[in-house]
Amino acid sequence: MAHARHHAQQHAQTRTRERRHRLAIEAARLMAEGGLRDYHQAKLKAAERLGISDDASLPRNSEIEAALREYQRLFQRDNPGQLRHRREVALRALEFFAPFEPRLVGPVLDGTADARSPVALHLHADDADAAPRFLDQHGIPVEARSRRVRLDRERSDDFPVWLFSAEELPFDITVMPLNVLRQAPLSGVDEKPMKRASAAQLRQLLTEEEIEGYARGDSG
Repeated sequence: MAHARHHAQQHAQTRTRERRHRLAIEAARLMAEGGLRDYHQAKLKAAERLGISDDASLPRNSEIEAALREYQRLFQRDNPGQLRHRREVALRALEFFAPFEPRLVGPVLDGTADARSPVALHLHADDADAAPRFLDQHGIPVEARSRRVRLDRERSDDFPVWLFSAEELPFDITVMPLNVLRQAPLSGVDEKPMKRASAAQLRQLLTEEEIEGYARGDSG
């Protein structure tokens, strides 16, 4: 009897794992092809598509991110060129916003960006109006939004967001106080401190990629 119960439990766990895997792949496909940017939305839509309703089968965001990277590797082979272009544009933006201690974050930095991904930057200033004034002085029309950001496990806050286009790419800029520079806000993907890159760090990443490209023989 105990053996049968153990076997049934194992079977149920295997089925749940398989469903999680299928859902992660479908959520990744929806993000890659459908332009969904929100992991939670993508997994719920995938569950609806596949007719899976139990919460235990919902994959973690990190599982969807891994499936997204694999999907892009298999089906979006032009992605590395697009990604490099976005990173080069991001570097120019980091240099442009130098007075605001800018950092690159999000898909352009972590490598999951696609043709619809904005270049996401964090700017830092204790005067929240300094960034929009700077954009206005440079004649850049913007759209104002706000975003809730988790600063750590206990604290969240709303910060101004400015959307605009430059070099034919969308930009998404969140402005936060200078003290946020000390510790990165938490990522919505895995709730760990966000990956961030300064201009110097991004320049180093681009150099390393170029060297790797030459080593692989794909410089052309």
